[in-house]
Amino acid sequence: MKKLEIEWKHIEKRGNTCIRCADTGEALDKVMDQLANECRPRGWDIIFRETILDIENISESNSILLNGRPIESILPGAISSESHCESCCDFTDDQFTCCRTLELDEISYEGIPASIIRRAVCEIADCC
Repeated sequence: MKKLEIEWKHIEKRGNTCIRCADTGEALDKVMDQLANECRPRGWDIIFRETILDIENISESNSILLNGRPIESILPGAISSESHCESCCDFTDDQFTCCRTLELDEISYEGIPASIIRRAVCEIADCC
């Protein structure tokens, strides 16, 4: 059985994360079981790992890695970027804090939607 590890990196402070990361987390919750069920019959074991970052590593927050590769390196034309994030400002007590975004097909996503996560998994595993 081949393994595909989906790692979600995000900041957390006192049990909470920023709004963008929360949206990405909800998308992962939505798609993980579906991907596991679709990919297992085709020889793929889908594993989920959550990595909680401290505030000093905020530049890595709101990222998804597939077998160690950033999602933006898997999807043709995708790039990571960042923009001002009010929610992260609350975490850092700095009004100029930015958080990662994903740009794909001329759209900037603050939270990574389930459809894009699924699309990246399909690029690697060809099981959905």
